[in-house]
Amino acid sequence: MLETITPMKTAEAREAVLESARKNGESARKNETERRGRKASKEVRQLQLIEATIDSLARRGYSETTMADVADGAGLSRGIVNFHFESKEKLLVATLAYMADEYAAHWRAALTRAGDDPARQLQTLVAADFDRSICNKRKLAAWCAFWGEAKSRPTYQALCGARDAAYQKIFIDLCATLRESGGYAYEPQVMALALSAMLEGLWLRLMMGTEDVTRETALQAANEFLSAAFPKHYPWASGPKKA
Repeated sequence: MLETITPMKTAEAREAVLESARKNGESARKNETERRGRKASKEVRQLQLIEATIDSLARRGYSETTMADVADGAGLSRGIVNFHFESKEKLLVATLAYMADEYAAHWRAALTRAGDDPARQLQTLVAADFDRSICNKRKLAAWCAFWGEAKSRPTYQALCGARDAAYQKIFIDLCATLRESGGYAYEPQVMALALSAMLEGLWLRLMMGTEDVTRETALQAANEFLSAAFPKHYPWASGPKKA
């Protein structure tokens, strides 16, 4: 005998379906929240360890930095370091990648803020190199630690090579544009190389703390270089000259 389906039974069935869907939705949202929480926690932990690695490189140098030093500096267990990076080499590669990405994002943002004027773009890029967020003793020392190892570690060269090439191409293109508009006689690629070498040299002097060099005096020296190399574009790059 067939069961009679009453309106009440139909309503109850509909409510049961809706309740099941609601619970399934809540469960899915909870799982997604937990997944995002785990992901965020992983990213936070890795950033803590990378920042602690930068600190250790600045204080101890490359060869003296250990996984134990990083764990202690981050206030985490040594097992956490091994869980996230497995080895010192992987931790150092991740740290270098982080610093390179940070530097690239910094100069690209500065270039965007500079607008369309090539002279302003170049001067803004030079000034960006001495911003406190990028140019401080802690990070400069970490960069120098990596530079000292780059020749014998192809991974480091490959990691930064494409980023350096993109940055250098911007310098070459800007030097070419300024040469054309200013009627200068230099070769853009050579001038871009000289400019990059000058900036790197100032970073080294800042890191070493020699000759009482500060970020402010280093930036002034860089602007003097611009004024000497591109006198028609930067006649008073570091301020009006005194008679």
